[in-house]
Amino acid sequence: MAADVAPTDGGSAGLPEAAQRRLGHGPWSSSLSVADFASCVALGIEPVGFVQGYAVVTWRYVSGYAGRPVGYRTFTGYPNLGDTGDYMEQWRCPHGFVGGEHRMFGYNFEQVWVEQAWRQGYGLAFGRMLEEAVGLGAHGVIGLVDDMTPLAGTGAEEFSIRGTAVVVPGAKPPPRPFTTFLAGQRLVKLLEAGFMPVSVVAVCSAVQMWGYCMTAYQMVGSAASWSGGVAGVTSIDQVDRAQRAVRELAREHARAELGGDTLHGVSLQVSEREIGEADLSLQCVLKGTRVRRFKDFDPLPPPTPVVRLT
Repeated sequence: MAADVAPTDGGSAGLPEAAQRRLGHGPWSSSLSVADFASCVALGIEPVGFVQGYAVVTWRYVSGYAGRPVGYRTFTGYPNLGDTGDYMEQWRCPHGFVGGEHRMFGYNFEQVWVEQAWRQGYGLAFGRMLEEAVGLGAHGVIGLVDDMTPLAGTGAEEFSIRGTAVVVPGAKPPPRPFTTFLAGQRLVKLLEAGFMPVSVVAVCSAVQMWGYCMTAYQMVGSAASWSGGVAGVTSIDQVDRAQRAVRELAREHARAELGGDTLHGVSLQVSEREIGEADLSLQCVLKGTRVRRFKDFDPLPPPTPVVRLT
């Protein structure tokens, strides 16, 4: 044992040299798994701390629209649609006048204000996490995990983003750290392929659907009696168009943030909420890691074992 002990002074006398190096640094925390941490070591990056950001945002679904922004349009038969953004479709009743409560018109339209509220909440949480990373002198934040959770009984949504801040020893930290959902083997393979993570991309699209008469009949299974056809499997055109539109809008929003870069590890989640008979509110959240090529494919050397059994 004596041969493994380096001469020291003070309170560290008798400790191995490797232990002295560990104790010479301040404490740090990490959300990485053991495997992901080992991959970081193999890449030559070191975790410096667990960072997180939170924001609580409230917005409410209303039937009308309080203000009339520039470009406001009113459509005969269904006023107060508000700012419909880049997407709006209209359906007309094929039956003529039936009664005062008959659904003469149907609309699908983009809800820009919902998208803006989501972007504000996510941006606040993300910015607060980056502030912590910058305070640690980090080069990047890896292994990001985010959540959007409703606060019970408040009508508010809590945005939470967290990850592990990392540094490249000996390099000057950038003004804005890179961010990525990736960690461990997935991050290693990305670098081997010649791509560098730039930042995470997270966008939300929202579409409101006000169903017209045929949509209402189809959604309760009674369309055949009005159309004169026979019962069977039929496509509900208005719902199909709304579902397709909310996904296409999310992809367009993501493309607008990418510039000439590409998106890696994309995840897409669609949620819907029934706000009335044959009336739906759809939201689509698309997330991924923005990456940029910096070299040709170049396999990394095999990692050095961090634990030896002999």
